[in-house]
This record gives sequence, structure tokens and C-alpha cells, in this order.
Amino acid sequence: MQQTPDSARPAAAAAPSRWWRHAVIYQVYVRSFADSNGDGEGDLNGIRERLPALSDLGVDAVWLTPFYVSPLADGGYDVADYRDVDPRFGTLDDFDALLAAAHDLGIRVIIDIVPNHTSSAHRWFREALAAGPGSPERDRYVFRPGRGRDGELPPNNWQSIFGGPAWTRVKAPGGQPEEWYLHLFDVEQPDLNWENPEVRAEFADILRFWLDRGVDGFRIDVAHGMIKDPALPDIAEGQKADLLDGHTRLPYFDQDGVHEIYREWRAIVDSYPGERALVAEAWVEDADRVARYLRPDELHQAFNFEYLTSPWDAAALRSVVDRSLAANGAVGAPTTWVLSNHDVTRHVTRFGGGAQGLARARAAALLMLALPGSVYLYQGEELGLPEVTDLPEEALQDPTWERSGHTERGRDGCRVPLPWEGEEPPFGFGCTAERAWLPVPAQWRSLTRQAQEGDPGSTLSLYKAALRLRRELPALGDGSLTWQDAPENVLVLARDPGFCCAVNLGSAPVGLSLEGEVLLSSGPVERSGTELVLPADTAVWLRR
Repeated sequence: MQQTPDSARPAAAAAPSRWWRHAVIYQVYVRSFADSNGDGEGDLNGIRERLPALSDLGVDAVWLTPFYVSPLADGGYDVADYRDVDPRFGTLDDFDALLAAAHDLGIRVIIDIVPNHTSSAHRWFREALAAGPGSPERDRYVFRPGRGRDGELPPNNWQSIFGGPAWTRVKAPGGQPEEWYLHLFDVEQPDLNWENPEVRAEFADILRFWLDRGVDGFRIDVAHGMIKDPALPDIAEGQKADLLDGHTRLPYFDQDGVHEIYREWRAIVDSYPGERALVAEAWVEDADRVARYLRPDELHQAFNFEYLTSPWDAAALRSVVDRSLAANGAVGAPTTWVLSNHDVTRHVTRFGGGAQGLARARAAALLMLALPGSVYLYQGEELGLPEVTDLPEEALQDPTWERSGHTERGRDGCRVPLPWEGEEPPFGFGCTAERAWLPVPAQWRSLTRQAQEGDPGSTLSLYKAALRLRRELPALGDGSLTWQDAPENVLVLARDPGFCCAVNLGSAPVGLSLEGEVLLSSGPVERSGTELVLPADTAVWLRR
């Protein structure tokens, strides 16, 4: 049965569900989900109005990307006020209404928290610029004098994740150059100094502000950041500063001091009723390093980016699954599984695009939903949406485009507004085609939610059926698995009681000696004598 938030249950409800160990969590990219007022951007009321569609899909929780006051230099991950809603997305009252509506439907709500950096429009940063070197206001951020005779060189050679140097020099009120400030991301995202107790106290208060409003948890942006090596050493020449490559042997990522912060945060969320949870976005190099964030007194979950970046290869996927389960199991934590999010190319396209990419994406969904633990879905994957790779250059808004000197298009292609219904773009998003903040391709006409609703062979129908079975079958969700012997390029896993998932990642059909009732398949399967014939790029669930 779908879990209901504890805040919506009677006081005498049963024992804790530890919902994060098995939940299906749906990521809502707020700006692109649904527009309620026709201004071209998604908003909180648009989400609230479309919540019944997510309830019908069968998700247990939603994760909302940032909706805070922001100049949107980086899609809202540049926060100017952590305790208010940006007027483009609504008001605090709108947020409260959304939260109440979600809870009424039995859907929990996780929100983003962005602790590594603020916006340069944040009050603190404006005060830091005005106060000058050596001031308490500057100590909230990472300001340093430059190198060279007149301080004309950056303090070190660190590079921004978005391209270019990670340091920008500021000027005194009279115009003379002075200190440099660190921004591991965009120049409008100055890094906070987490060695400063005032910073820690501020974020503890921000957590309480939203917990008091009733949120069910937080997704922590750049959770492996925040703490820097105090010596600020140069990195090796040629070493790539890329968030998505998982290079964690860097003096500004995955530093041991970050774990003290999360122990403090865990104590805060544990002091609230209703099983609140903390989720890490930690791009670290392997499963064992990820598991350090999931020790019993730290975070509840971490995104499994090693799984997300795994190729369409049976041996590689099995190895990642085994490492993930072993590392997380060693600290008593659940494993999460994810195929796409707002920072990566949609997996239909990563898996080859076209018919092959869609077939692999459908099979990958059944494999992911069969694994032990919790699952994250990115909005639109239930529709089989591909990456939009041909957005006009003038439409691109990701800061990567500018900071790379127009050599990297960035992440806008996975952030295009969702198609809901109708025959013309933007397909019911809520505005005219001309006003949509990113153009919606006409080719998505056949991929709208409305077009797929009545088609039993659609990707939406596949996801609905899989999520329904995942709730109904006692074998699925939290737990363990056993690998079965299988031919090359095939994975067969069993879960008790009586469940089996088989996936053919090869290029040709295979016959498998699998008995039992076919519950669901990502494509057509048939029996030939005693064998189940599984086509290429196809997955099947069986009751045994």
C-alpha cells in the first residue's frame, strides 16, 4: 500500500515505516513541471493542480527543486533568500497549500537545500562586499588576497565546475582591486565558509523553518562540498574539476569535516515527528565513499550516481549493484537507484536515442524498480522523453553555455517543460508556445500524458503498472536479491518471496529457462516450449 505521511495519520498509527528505505520519489523540476498563470514558467500552484497525476502514477514522495527567491543564474541553485518563495513560483501560502494537498494524497514532500553557496544577491554577500577585508561579514564566505606582486593572480588554480577560474576579484568602493572570492560554480554563486559558526547556525535555523512548516525532508545540493582544505592548495595541473566525473580527490570536495555538519543536521531532523529524511547529492568516487555519508548518525539516503552513469552493459550494472548494496549494507543504509535528473542527459538519449534508446530505457526502468531500496524518477521519464539536443542557441540559459565560451551547451536539454495534453506545443504546460521559458518540440505530440493514458503499450502505462506491482508485491522495495545464472549480456535476479526479473542487455533474443507467470514486460515476450524468449533490450517480471 502507498505510504501516508505520519503527519496525516492518527496519533495511534503503527510503528515507523522508515519510508525512505523503499519509497519511489519523483523529482519535480519546478520551472518546467506546470505553469498555472501563463507566464511561461512552472510554479507551485501548477504542481498542486497536477498532483493527482502523480498520485495516479503511484509515487510515494516528490522532491522539489529550489523555489526560493533567486536571480536564477543557475536555475534557482543560487539562493538569495532561503526562507521565502520567489514570486515567479508563488508565495509561502502557495507552498503551504501544495504541501497540504500532497499530504492529503499520501505523498511526502522533500525540498532542496543549497548549503555550499548562496546567490551573490543574498543579503550576506552584499554585506560582505560593503564591509571590506577582515570583517566578520566577509568571513561568512571564502575571501582571500591574491597572489603576485599586487595580488593580481587568483589565490590558487581552482577551476569552476561551469568553466573558467573559480575565483573572482572584487573592487573597493573607490574602484581599486582588492580580495578574491571563491565560487566553485557560477560567479554569481559565492561559496560559504562552513568553518564559520554563524554559517552553521544559520542553516540549522533554515532547516527548522521548513521542518516547522511540515516538509518531510531535504535533498542536499553538492553535499560533498561545503568544507575545503584550509590550505587551499593548488590542484594538479590538468586535473579536471567536473562534478559529474566524481573526482573526489580534490581539496574542495568530500573532505572529512563535512560529516560533522551532517551529524548536527541529523540530530535536528530526528527531533521532529513524522520520520523526516536527509538525502545527499554526493558525487564521490565509489560506493564506499558514498556510504560514509550514510552512517547511522548522518544522512538517510544518497543518490547512486555510480549506477546512473553505468553503461548499458550487464557486467557493469551487476558490479555497481553489488558494490552499492555491500557498501550501504555495511552501514545499515538503503541503496537508491536513479537513471536521470536535471543535471544529466535523459537516459533515453544516453542509451542510444530513437527506438533503441526507448527500448533500453523501458527495460532499465523495470530493472531499477526491481532492485532493493528506494528509487528516484525524474519528471518526464515516465513518458519516455528524450533529451532535446537542438534547442536554439539563443534559448540556452544554463551558465555552462556562457562560461565554457559556447563550447558546452549545458543541461537545458533535460529541463524542457513537460508535455501534458493537446496537439500543439507547449502541450498543456500552461502558457503559449512563445512564452514557455524553453521551447517544447513539436515531436513530443505523441508523448504527452494525454496521448499515452489510453495506450496499454505506452511508457506511461508501463510505469504505472510497475509502480502498482512494486506496492503490491511483498518481494519488492527494501530487502535483498540473489543473482541467478544467466547467459552473457543477461541479468536475472530473484527476490523472495517468488519474484524474478530478467533483462537482456544484448543485441539478440535469448531463450531462458524461467518458469512462472509473466507479470510485466518492457516489450513483447513469448514462450517457446520450456523457454521464455526475451528479445534484445527487454526486461520481464515474473511471479515464481
